[in-house]
Amino acid sequence: MYEMTRETLTRDRILRGALAVADTGGLAALTIRSLATELGVKPMAVYHYVANKDEILDGLVDQVFSEIDLPSPEGEWREEISRRMVSARAALRRHPWAIALMESRRTPGPASLSRHEATLATLRQGGFSVVAAAHAYALIDSYVYGFAVQETSLPIGRPEEMGEVAREIMETFEGAYPYMTEIATEHVMQPGYDFGDEFEIGRELVLDALEVLRRRGG
Repeated sequence: MYEMTRETLTRDRILRGALAVADTGGLAALTIRSLATELGVKPMAVYHYVANKDEILDGLVDQVFSEIDLPSPEGEWREEISRRMVSARAALRRHPWAIALMESRRTPGPASLSRHEATLATLRQGGFSVVAAAHAYALIDSYVYGFAVQETSLPIGRPEEMGEVAREIMETFEGAYPYMTEIATEHVMQPGYDFGDEFEIGRELVLDALEVLRRRGG
């Protein structure tokens, strides 16, 4: 926390402070009072720059979107969309609380709108029909957001812990689930396994499927 007076307070600093609170304690920890404490000001000072918490949430969502790379319609669509998927996953790993908010806000900001527009433009310029572009966009976000939820929900802190957790589960059930045991022993419990690597496999499969969709025209 750092000291700040009302004269030096700005909307941008308020949003950066809110981002810090949310990253530390999740959205449940974000209140006007906790935000004011983070900023070193009185709660009423915050209301001079934002009307309410909803405006703060809208601003936070736009900040997270601003961290996602803009795909270029002039580039090769697969490379551009792949880069966007990697960047979006990275942003959601930094701000896991944002997953539930990314598509739920009713007043999107400029960063959000510009990235939606750029993604659609990349798909359309890449040869996707209007309908196919809509289907493609839904699939892209479903995969990235879904993987981010799964990744941040795992009861592990480090990649090497996955094998330990799998071993404990297998010992508990003593071979009652042979296919789960097979996956655990021959894949998950092998040296170097990292669940995060599954994202790359899935990303390539999604991109392959999008190519099929592009050729069919939706």
